[in-house]
Amino acid sequence: MEINGYEIAYSEAELDKMLNEQMLPVVLIDENFEGYKALPEGDQKALRHLVAAAKIMNEVSQEQDHHMNIAQRKALEEAAKNSSYAAKALRLFRSLNGVEGLNGIDAKPVEIFKGISGLPGRNFYPTDLMAAEFHTIIKKMLEEGKVDEVRKILSARTMVRRDGSELKAIDYTEYFAKAFSAIANELEVAAHYTTDEAFKDFLGWQAQALIQNNEDMDMLADKHWAVLQDSVLEFTLGRECYDDAITPSVFENEELMALINKHNIEVNSKDMLGIRVGIVNKAGTELLLKFKDQMKALAKKMPFADRYEQNINKSDDLKQTMVDVDLAALTGDYAQCRGGITTAQNLPNNDKLAIKTGGGRRNVYHRQVRMSVDKEKNKKLLEKLVAPELHKYFDPEMDHLFVIGHENGHSLGPDSRYQTALGQYKHIIEEHKADVVSIAFMPEYVKSGVIDDETLKKIYVTHVVYRLFGKAKPQLSLPHRVAELIELNYLLENKAISFDEDMKLHINFERFPVVMNQLLEDTVAVQLSMSPQKAKDFIERYSNWSEVSQKIAAVHAELGVKPYKDIKMFF
Repeated sequence: MEINGYEIAYSEAELDKMLNEQMLPVVLIDENFEGYKALPEGDQKALRHLVAAAKIMNEVSQEQDHHMNIAQRKALEEAAKNSSYAAKALRLFRSLNGVEGLNGIDAKPVEIFKGISGLPGRNFYPTDLMAAEFHTIIKKMLEEGKVDEVRKILSARTMVRRDGSELKAIDYTEYFAKAFSAIANELEVAAHYTTDEAFKDFLGWQAQALIQNNEDMDMLADKHWAVLQDSVLEFTLGRECYDDAITPSVFENEELMALINKHNIEVNSKDMLGIRVGIVNKAGTELLLKFKDQMKALAKKMPFADRYEQNINKSDDLKQTMVDVDLAALTGDYAQCRGGITTAQNLPNNDKLAIKTGGGRRNVYHRQVRMSVDKEKNKKLLEKLVAPELHKYFDPEMDHLFVIGHENGHSLGPDSRYQTALGQYKHIIEEHKADVVSIAFMPEYVKSGVIDDETLKKIYVTHVVYRLFGKAKPQLSLPHRVAELIELNYLLENKAISFDEDMKLHINFERFPVVMNQLLEDTVAVQLSMSPQKAKDFIERYSNWSEVSQKIAAVHAELGVKPYKDIKMFF
């Protein structure tokens, strides 16, 4: 079947298998949710306008992601009115939130249409632009003194297009002016209705940031958002930069980087945009704050802490808010379910002006995402791969405690200067560091009474089974998955975990924390080196896809994997 002149790449039977056997629903809240019904009428109205803003942003994200996304989606939507085949392809499109994407299992991307593939620069850059030509153009422009334009091209917030033999950068606020104006209008209406004065103030700043070509406005919006500890509603305009492979390619060109550094140009991959909307869950947030109370003490225990200044120690006030959220909307980047879906997030990232000028961060945890688990498969996985005496320690809710530690871990350790210096490897090392901070410091939470010894064992077992038992060899474009492979191999090499002749997991509970602390020290040393080569060597050494990993992946395949997610929104 052809859609807009492109043949659907999968048969209807193949789509049936992907949708019925390999897709996991993620059910968001609706108007019958008790937390929604308990809101004042004004906040109920505000929530609906925030969701409307989120839906508009989905169009923006699809355009950023691929130049064919919107045309193919609209054609699928029309064809689906009369064709079950097209309707099934549309469901897959909505899971990926685009025409293609990795599913976390297969090495090659899932491509819904024959002849439509992803591009290294997504749609941030001209579709025919490859890294080699990009480097040539940038070098020539710098040699001709066009430094300001190159600085814009290499920033996180521009779409780049050809301008004769050169390139020009268009700020997001200009390129997406119509959509951003519509989103800003929804935010202003939501601000009118909400009963929360601090949240109202933030929405006003965020609306202005969408219509002004001024990074300072993003900074001010971020700073107002990051202090919202007691807000009833949650609204996040997410800006993360894992998808763009063209911009960071300059780190591999030593001659070009010498020119870039000479002109003090900061290189940041493009931000993919998305919006999250929800209602803050008070009980879940109270648990987060117990972990938060330990962060200053943990900062002092970070390896080599005397060699760098941590954001967390710059003042007596810990600039970190944390909320657990019942989700009403995930759109744009949040809805690109490609190899997984995020269970929590710590923003702004280190490349953002708000952080560079002393602003704080905000952790948001996604209740509906973490509650979407395949319980039957987990049970079978334990039977196949885990020693019987460890089964009692497996508890998916423990993964939530790990994620809390992970997100807090982003606020600990070397600052953005050290992270950015690692070039294209910075994301892998940073996500890996946050993982290791979480697990290495769990015994500290036992000492402080936040968790007990039994819970600690549950966290160790659940983390290895839930996170480190990889489903497929990860690509470098999936930093979380690469990080998890590094951790598995390090634990195996240092005998904190092992597998017997029946391929059953055993854990040395005494050695486990010792090894994780050593791994944390090794990881922070990589960041402090500021050496892309050392980061590369570290990743290559510990991310080998071993026979153990292959056997684990084979068990996953045997039991059936659900790499696709179906986000069900009701508002």
